[in-house]
Amino acid sequence: MNYFKTGLLLVVLTMIFVLVGGYLGGQQGATYAFALAFIMNMISYWFSDKIVLAMYGAKEADIKEVPELYNIVKELAVSAKMPMPRVYITSQNTPNAFATGRSPKHSAVCVTQGILNILDREELKGVIAHELSHIKNRDTLIMTVAATIAGAITMIANWARWAAIFGTRGSRGRGGNGIGMLVMFIVAPIAAMLIQLAISRSREYSADKRGAMIAGTPMGLSAALLKLEKGNKVHPMNANQTTAHLFIVNPLSSGGLAALFSTHPPIKERVKRLENMTI
Repeated sequence: MNYFKTGLLLVVLTMIFVLVGGYLGGQQGATYAFALAFIMNMISYWFSDKIVLAMYGAKEADIKEVPELYNIVKELAVSAKMPMPRVYITSQNTPNAFATGRSPKHSAVCVTQGILNILDREELKGVIAHELSHIKNRDTLIMTVAATIAGAITMIANWARWAAIFGTRGSRGRGGNGIGMLVMFIVAPIAAMLIQLAISRSREYSADKRGAMIAGTPMGLSAALLKLEKGNKVHPMNANQTTAHLFIVNPLSSGGLAALFSTHPPIKERVKRLENMTI
């Protein structure tokens, strides 16, 4: 059911994108929007892992330098019955981790130096198991595609706003449609963001549960999440908004009203669900 909901949300995202294109350029605009969505999804599919790893200066780990990390990944990959992913480390002091790649055969797990500094072996196992769950379930691909389409909708809405301000031909043709302009400037980007958040949050809960099963206990991940939440407050990461959803905990500070629009569920709720699990 979760996969059906996720697929449905991705379809709705694409439809919003096409409708926005249609509003700006009629049938031709809708066709262009659909073609652009297809191209962006292909780029996300083939190159998202390389792009994200390069963004954070991640280097492929040397087994001689971090043998314990390699052993943990290998042990859990066997437990999850999946291929061994590539292992990367980024020099960030912020304790965090993410997975990327289009499939289990083309995947990578990346941890920060900060996470290696503060977690013990069982806690690190919980984090790695969570990331392997994302890979095994192809969440990394789903969430990257969702983020790409949502970002494009926001970008096109911004173009439409400037077009309306400067009175370009496309905007003059629809200048009297106040409701359409409202949808274009406000509702479409917000709807896209909320759909992306719904996809991201649902996949986090699922990865927590499956990760705990891969690790054999939910306690390591539960303890790790609490440490990571505190660590991110002490050493905030200079992360890109478009990739925040990939990390195991939100690398961006979000308190108060902003927390409602976080790509991640509340840590307290995640810990509560893990502690109530029986394996």
